Amino acid sequence: MTAAIETEDLSRRFGARLAVDGVTMTVPERAVYGFLGRNGAGKTTTLKMVLGLLRPTSGAVRVRGLDVARQRLAAARQIGALLEAHGFYGNLTGRENLSLTATLLGLGASEVERVLEVVEMRRDGHRKVGGYSLGMRQRLGLARAMLGAPPVLLLDEPTNGLDPDGIADMRRFLKSLPERTGATVLLSSHLLGEIEQVASHVGVVDAGRLVLEGELARLKADLAPELILRTGDDTRAVTLLLAKGRSPVAAETGLTVALRPGEDPDQAAAAITRLLVEGGAPVFAIGPRERSLEDIYRRVANSRQQQAEAA
Repeated sequence: MTAAIETEDLSRRFGARLAVDGVTMTVPERAVYGFLGRNGAGKTTTLKMVLGLLRPTSGAVRVRGLDVARQRLAAARQIGALLEAHGFYGNLTGRENLSLTATLLGLGASEVERVLEVVEMRRDGHRKVGGYSLGMRQRLGLARAMLGAPPVLLLDEPTNGLDPDGIADMRRFLKSLPERTGATVLLSSHLLGEIEQVASHVGVVDAGRLVLEGELARLKADLAPELILRTGDDTRAVTLLLAKGRSPVAAETGLTVALRPGEDPDQAAAAITRLLVEGGAPVFAIGPRERSLEDIYRRVANSRQQQAEAA
């Protein structure tokens, strides 16, 4: 798959502090790429270098094959960005705010109407931005980022401050963008649950380093499969399972049991059910446990912690 954004050994120092440390990442065309990490992990600094707003200390950034350092303006034309500071004029309408940007870009009124339609705000375009909700401002910011139909959209924490309904609307909108517009979306966030519901690919950054990257479905599949079960006597169930060489772990919804390499989940579920029922621990429910982005993140975090402790 063609890359919309590539970074190669990208680093940025601020004095003695290394904010971004050798990041090499690939954002495929028409993907929704979730760029994850805690606050201060280096996400925003990386995005600013992709946009050409910061010069890397070392390394390179390419946007659709264009080197950002040597072809800055050409690369910038490929990207529409939504950062936290919207910079709208509250005394102007949404349509008027977009028209100002469109004029600077040499675009006509029809382009303003197009992006208002895409973000489902044509009916509110006549209202002054000062009366917009935060969710409406975020949508207007997305509309501005899409003026001129850039093939890449870069969005930094687009659900920040939104209420649950606003988050759900934004989630639905972002997930549909590649199909509706053909755009590639690079989405920065620290909210694992939100990213999981919209992203096709993820990259995890920690202390300035990219520690995991890949297609989300494949990363989930790479985790060891588990069964989750609810019993009438968890203490008895744990004893019986340990005696058979299983290592159950308490979870919020019951016990989880990791399957052995190559083990068939259905056959394992049948054997465990028989073992527990015959051993006096009735089984109320048993089945495969859906793996989550949080599971992936925890595995990476635990691995990083173990490496730090061993160092």
